[in-house]
Amino acid sequence: MESMNASRPRSVPGFGRGTRIVQIVRQYTPSRGGLEDVVSNLSRSLVDRGFAVRVVTLDRLFQAPEVALPTSEIIDGVEVVRIPWRGSSRYPVAPEVFRHIADADLVHVHGIDFFYDALAWSRPFHRKPLVATTHGGFFHTKNYAAIKKLWFGTATRASGWGYDALVCCSQSDLRMFEPIAGAKVRLIENGVDIGKFAGLASEAPMRRMVTIGRFSVNKRLDRLIETMAALRDLAPGWQLDIVGSPSDQTEADLRGAIAARGLENVIRLHVGISNNDVRKVLAQSSLFVSASEYEGFGLVAVEAMSAGLVPVLHGNEAYQALAARHQGLVVTDFSRPDLAASAIEAAFQRLSSSAALRSQMISGASQHGWDGVCDQHVALYREVLGPRLQEAFA
Repeated sequence: MESMNASRPRSVPGFGRGTRIVQIVRQYTPSRGGLEDVVSNLSRSLVDRGFAVRVVTLDRLFQAPEVALPTSEIIDGVEVVRIPWRGSSRYPVAPEVFRHIADADLVHVHGIDFFYDALAWSRPFHRKPLVATTHGGFFHTKNYAAIKKLWFGTATRASGWGYDALVCCSQSDLRMFEPIAGAKVRLIENGVDIGKFAGLASEAPMRRMVTIGRFSVNKRLDRLIETMAALRDLAPGWQLDIVGSPSDQTEADLRGAIAARGLENVIRLHVGISNNDVRKVLAQSSLFVSASEYEGFGLVAVEAMSAGLVPVLHGNEAYQALAARHQGLVVTDFSRPDLAASAIEAAFQRLSSSAALRSQMISGASQHGWDGVCDQHVALYREVLGPRLQEAFA
C-alpha cells in the first residue's frame, strides 16, 4: 500500500541521504493502539526527513492469531517486514529479527520484551547501535507484580547495558528506568498526531462522552460502566461511546456488563471502526473519559484534547502529570462511581459556561505535535552514531 503523499523528503544535516533506521515493535498496523501509533508517526516523520525506515514486526495480530498478514509491504513510504513468532503475546519469541537488521545504521527497539533482550545480548555479534523506547515497560497491570519486579531488577537491568540510550516517553518511565540505567536514559515524551481529530468535538456542549482504546483489563471499562449507572441517577441524558478493539476483554464481555446494568440505551460499543467513523463519534461528543489504572503517557487523552474534548481522567501517574501541564483537565477517582459521576457533570457545567474551554484544549494539545518530537529523536540518533556519521556518510 503506497502513500498518496508525494511531498519531497528534506535532508537532515549530518546524515547521509538514506541513512537506514530499523524500528522494531511487536505489533504494527493493521493493529491499532498507542504503541502502534507512536511507531507509525515516528517512522513517517523520519521518512519525511530523508531517512530510509524499516519496521520489523510480528506476522500475526495478538487478537487474531489465525490470520497471517503480508510478509512485506510499503506503507506511507515505510518498509514493513513481518516475521513469524511463537510463544505468548506477553513475550513473543521471533529470532528471524536478526535477518532484517544487517543493513541498519541504527536499530530502535520499542517496548521491553523479547526484542529488547535479544538485541541487547546479541550485540557483540550484530554490532549495531541500539536505542530502545520504554513505553511503560511491562507494568501496565498489577498481575504477577512480584515476578515482574524481579525480572525488571535483573534481566531488564542487564539488557539495558547493551543499549546506547533508553528513551523514556513519560516522567513516570523516567523515574522507573533511571535507577537501573543511569545516564543512558533520555526523556522524549510521545508525540501525538494532533491533526487526525483536530477540532472535531461538538461546538455545542453535549452530555455525551467517549473513551478510546483497547478492551484491556487495565483500562477499567467496568468502572466506566458503573460510573454511567451513577450518572443516570445524577443527571439523566448522559451517553457514553466506547471505541476500541478486543484485547484481554472481548466484545461479549463488555456487552454482558452493559446489559447487566441495564445501560444498553445509553452506552454504545464501537468495535474496530475506522478513523472516519471515530471522527463521527467525536463530532457528537463533548468529553473524553478514561478510567485506566496505568498509562505510559496518555496519548489518546491528548488526541481527545486536539479534538476539543475535555478529558476527565482517573488519577494514575501519567494522567496526573498531564493534568499538571494543562489547565482544564479533570482528574478524579473512577474507583468511586459517585465521585467520578459528579466530576463528569461538573466538567460539563464548566464547558457550558465557558466557550473558551474547548479552544483551550485544542491549543494545549498543539504542544505535543510530532515535528518537535521527531527532531528530538534525530538529535539522539546523531548523538548515538557520533563519529560514525563522518565515516559512513561523508
